[in-house]
Amino acid sequence: MTIRVLLADDQALLRSAFRVLVDSEPGMEVVGEASDGAEAVRLAREHAPDVVLMDIRMPGTDGLAATREIGADPALAQVRVVILTTFEVDDYVVQALRAGASGFLGKGSEPEELLTAIRVAAGGEALLSPAATKGLIARFLAQGDIGAAPDPARAERLAALTGREREVLVQVAGGHSNDEIAERLAVSPLTVKTHVNRAMAKLGARDRAQLVVIAYESGLVRPRRD
Repeated sequence: MTIRVLLADDQALLRSAFRVLVDSEPGMEVVGEASDGAEAVRLAREHAPDVVLMDIRMPGTDGLAATREIGADPALAQVRVVILTTFEVDDYVVQALRAGASGFLGKGSEPEELLTAIRVAAGGEALLSPAATKGLIARFLAQGDIGAAPDPARAERLAALTGREREVLVQVAGGHSNDEIAERLAVSPLTVKTHVNRAMAKLGARDRAQLVVIAYESGLVRPRRD
């Protein structure tokens, strides 16, 4: 199955470079290009891509607002947004995850990293689970306002989780993959996947990235400040 990608960036040269890279990869194709957030939302509704590579800083409707709009549209529930960032404005990353982004990627990443990110997002995973990003999300969340005052509404929703689902959620928030969680909890990866899916359904999370945000906002996991 071909992974359909939408590019959203106000720099035409950057979009062209991304298009060449994606279109040259077997099993991937670019279905549209947007130069601002409003156009990105329109094209997402028109083409229903699997993945949107979304820049944050764009004129008019920025990438953050566009991500929020895509995430709030039930018709686009299967669309995954990967934020392209320079990591210079950490609060943008926090807000993007809250808005429904499936993860983020540095603009200086290697081509293969970008292609891998597209595959991971299209597969329904968040770009937060690989070991390389383990401490990164905690740092970003710690630099936002999460953790200072847990959200009572989020905390109340955690009551619907079983003890095992809460254990798995803590591990997800730590950036562990299903295989790593399975080894830590002495269960099968399939069992972990079942617990993750049930937790997502009970908490109304689109993917693992939102599970991470919920874990921090509810106070279940506290940010590290080292």
